[in-house]
Amino acid sequence: MKIYITGRPGIGKSTVVLRVINTLRKQGVKVGGILCPEVRGSLGSRIGFKIVDLLTNEEGWLAHKSMFKGGPKIGKYNVNIYDAINIGVKALSKALEEATVIVIDEVGPMELSVPKLKEEIVKVLTSGRNVLAVVHYRLRDKIILETLRYYRKYEVTIYNRDRLPKIIINEILE
Repeated sequence: MKIYITGRPGIGKSTVVLRVINTLRKQGVKVGGILCPEVRGSLGSRIGFKIVDLLTNEEGWLAHKSMFKGGPKIGKYNVNIYDAINIGVKALSKALEEATVIVIDEVGPMELSVPKLKEEIVKVLTSGRNVLAVVHYRLRDKIILETLRYYRKYEVTIYNRDRLPKIIINEILE
């Protein structure tokens, strides 16, 4: 089972994935990989992104507006190479060994700006393992796009986002 979802920003891709993860876990499926949820400041504006290991719940900063100067800069955000490697790479490597389903949320510019994390993402995407990935809607990486040709693609829209988790869960559990 190889699935990826995509869609415009804010449409609910991560929400779809979280619903899939929660349901799979309730069914006893071991889910590993990474989530990269946004973090909002006290005034409600986005200040950065965390990176979370789905097997251990260890988390750190993937990127932040005002911290981690010197790393890659993607838009307004500075990428934290240290946590991308020490949490992200480790989480994906461990998921390859232990998880039944590997989630990557997301395959996007921030994650791909760290060579070691990109290498591990490619390793997961090209593995024989069950993968559910969220892919940035403007991804242009040729290696990853070539790999994704062999995946089932779902574009999240306001019309399908509520029923998409059930569709994906059914595919995974078949």
